Amino acid sequence: MVNVVPDEAPRGGPAEKLRILIAADTYPPHVNGAAVFSQRLAKSMAARGHEVHIAAARADRGPDVVEHTEEAVVHRFRSFKAPTHEYIRLCLPVLVEPAMGRLMDELKPDVVHVQCHYMIGKAAIDAAADRGLRTIATNHFMPENLDPFLPFPAWFRRLVAKNSWRDMGRLMGKAAVVTTPTPLAARTMMERGGFKKVLPLSNGIDLAHYSVLPGEVLAPAERPTVLFVGRLAVEKNVDVLIEAIGRTDPELDIGLDIIGDGEQRDVLAQQITELGLGDRVRMRGHVEEDELRRAYLQADVFCQPGTAELQSLVSLEAMSSGLPVVLADALALPHLVETGANGFLFEPGNAAELAERLVRVLSLEPAAREAMGQHSREIAGRHSIKTTMDAFEALYRGADWVENRYIGGQ
Repeated sequence: MVNVVPDEAPRGGPAEKLRILIAADTYPPHVNGAAVFSQRLAKSMAARGHEVHIAAARADRGPDVVEHTEEAVVHRFRSFKAPTHEYIRLCLPVLVEPAMGRLMDELKPDVVHVQCHYMIGKAAIDAAADRGLRTIATNHFMPENLDPFLPFPAWFRRLVAKNSWRDMGRLMGKAAVVTTPTPLAARTMMERGGFKKVLPLSNGIDLAHYSVLPGEVLAPAERPTVLFVGRLAVEKNVDVLIEAIGRTDPELDIGLDIIGDGEQRDVLAQQITELGLGDRVRMRGHVEEDELRRAYLQADVFCQPGTAELQSLVSLEAMSSGLPVVLADALALPHLVETGANGFLFEPGNAAELAERLVRVLSLEPAAREAMGQHSREIAGRHSIKTTMDAFEALYRGADWVENRYIGGQ
């Protein structure tokens, strides 16, 4: 049950159709947490009868274009390839800001929901403020996440992060409500971005989607299998996980499936070859949703070694499928682990400790491992996507806060 605190008169009754503009720097076909959440948000709001529009960068070269998808009308702005990132596209202010203004004048949205404060997010915040449009801002990003893509000295990267925090506070501070996926992220934003109030609101998960269907039969994995899902980026520390697999006893025949793609793929492939793990570690690349779901259901344990996770949707997906987890003790990941009950934490970067935690889980009797997985499902169940979407819909209609027990824990 979501209790709302009104800020202004709600926009009509509960059945009134809203025109929603979601502004996101990354959107599918990009694959990352913010892009996935934005698409799920669009699908949910469209299913509730609202008219949904997306403002996003083009994923390729070309002029502004409009696409019609199942969930929304997607307005793609001209973009340019970032020189230090494989797929991130840059929208120049001189082009995107007037284009965003024209889009808002054409759509006249009831609410604008921005997912970032860079490029498209900045253009959307400023254009909405100029037109007096209700704005909700959600932050999925820590400025320090930019470090791997800035080929500059550490002192310069710290300066960039400091300025980015300042800009985040200045820009997102114009919104009626600011949200972020976890209490830890909310506290960090208040401490470093100068926000007075940030609403911790989980990205949400559809527990039923990752359950075994009645009559569904899945072949077990050929060997005890660890699963990683995510971008192959520096901050994901997949190299640490590969090293950990190499440290396990070959007699245990522990395998690793890596699902995802990114700029580190060649480096990781070389590491696998150098460690002689080609027969036990599979790099499966990007897979479709049905194959991803089966991968969760067929694995034995999930690992997220990343150190820049504000929530980690993939960890929630794995937990929803009934997997024990071994996660890095960093940022929001500890909130997903009840040590010994549904999995374990390990010291970030410590491959030896990670190997020991993985072996500990995989050495359990099947019934004990299944019990850990069931506890994972119970924890994931606190992140109901319905509760999340109810909350955002209430914010869209004029609430300035959602007074509910945070569904992701403290």
